[in-house]
Amino acid sequence: MTDPVAEKSGFLCMYMSNHPDTLVSYVRYWGKVDEHVVSAKMTAIDTKGMNLTYQTKGGVSRNVRIPFDPPLAGYDEVKPRLLSMKADAEEELGMVPAPQITSFRFVSRMLQTGLLVILLVYTTFSPAPDSLNYSPVFAPAHTLRTITPPWTLKFSWSLVAFFHTLESFYTLWLCKKHRTPFLVGVQYWIATLVLGYPVLMDMRHQVQEARIESIMKGK
Repeated sequence: MTDPVAEKSGFLCMYMSNHPDTLVSYVRYWGKVDEHVVSAKMTAIDTKGMNLTYQTKGGVSRNVRIPFDPPLAGYDEVKPRLLSMKADAEEELGMVPAPQITSFRFVSRMLQTGLLVILLVYTTFSPAPDSLNYSPVFAPAHTLRTITPPWTLKFSWSLVAFFHTLESFYTLWLCKKHRTPFLVGVQYWIATLVLGYPVLMDMRHQVQEARIESIMKGK
């Protein structure tokens, strides 16, 4: 089976030759090259990665292979992936400031996780049948507690507390890096504590969208 990106490698290499600064940033950041790079050239690209040749200040020429993680699904993914990698590289190398995130948004993935958290709360804290506050509406929770091992709920809460706390600290770091307004940062932090990964992933998607939008405005 032919590689759809490799088939157009020559054209892509020629196109990228017009963006030498981007190629140098690829070499420095994604290629993990600490030397003083003065120029770079893309020599090949396929769905799994790209080959670059670069020259150091001392006149030494070297090659580096930069893998795509995950691999490209097809030719249509080349441009958005290269733009995303450019934004990441230039931002981490201090070539451009990190984009600012100014709003919180709620997406469907958060609702799905929220329902699971509500189910966990309902199962854990619903009154037992011998309680004065018991009602038939709590019967499913009692059934779930009866058919599952005693340690299940404690283990579930431990996992939620551990991962959501770690994710919330990472969210705070992203909020600081991307200069979110105070109330927006609080929204992201609380939402991550409660809902976890989907909130963090959407924030990262917002960052990527802002980076690419910034790049496109500069074209």
